[in-house]
Amino acid sequence: MYIRYGYEITVTCQQPTALVCLLSVHDDRAGDIRVPESTFTMPEVPTSTYRDLFGNRCLRLVAPAGDLTIWGDATIEDGGLPDRIVPSARELPVPELPDDCLVFLMGSRYCETDRLSQIAWDLFGNVTPGWSRVQAICDFVHGHIRFDYQQARSTRTAFEAYHERVGVCRDFAHLAVALCRCLNIPARYVNGHLGDIGVPVVDPMDFSAWIEVFLEGRWHTFDPRNNIPRIGRIVVARGRDAADIPLINSFGPHLLKGFRVWTYEVAAPGGAPVQTTA
Repeated sequence: MYIRYGYEITVTCQQPTALVCLLSVHDDRAGDIRVPESTFTMPEVPTSTYRDLFGNRCLRLVAPAGDLTIWGDATIEDGGLPDRIVPSARELPVPELPDDCLVFLMGSRYCETDRLSQIAWDLFGNVTPGWSRVQAICDFVHGHIRFDYQQARSTRTAFEAYHERVGVCRDFAHLAVALCRCLNIPARYVNGHLGDIGVPVVDPMDFSAWIEVFLEGRWHTFDPRNNIPRIGRIVVARGRDAADIPLINSFGPHLLKGFRVWTYEVAAPGGAPVQTTA
């Protein structure tokens, strides 16, 4: 299958302001791109790209005073399969973990392992280690937090989400990541595009957040917000939590004036959208 995805974001700055944007598909899907990403700014400004510490592709620019629109669009080929389920996947003892997994055991800005450790062990310490324990965490988070766009808050942490019991997809992801880490299971925060392929239309299009957990030698996808296998995830960035991979990091004040995201199946690269029924 082919999926067209893109974004149109407008910010307003009172003075020239440096920006770093994480908006492009991750390099590990580069081989699946069938219509290369077209990216432009309006007004046109010089841009450059670099890779951050986690291998994400970052766009660097200076927004002029006034409005700036950043627009991107591409088409990717996808296998059309739902997220892989591997019930037999085992946890690895910490001494057996690869070096690059260890950072994903540590507390981070939005995932306070020190404040959630006892809660995690009380809730899940007796659950069978491995896939079933991670799924139990996702089941808990999915039922514990009430999804509400109107209650979104960019500063909410995993500990606060646990107690407030409300949030958006990033809050579901942060709490699940933190609980996994408390149990010595490496977990990382992921954002990207996730359309409504294979499910009824449930929410306005937006960037989505989910998690990846390291079990038995590889990273596996889990989604505490939706908590069902989904089709057509397009990873944009991975990090310890949302602080590592904001869509836009501005080095000065800015106001978000416009935000539009699209993700939908097309019949062929450059073709018409596939008609689906809810």
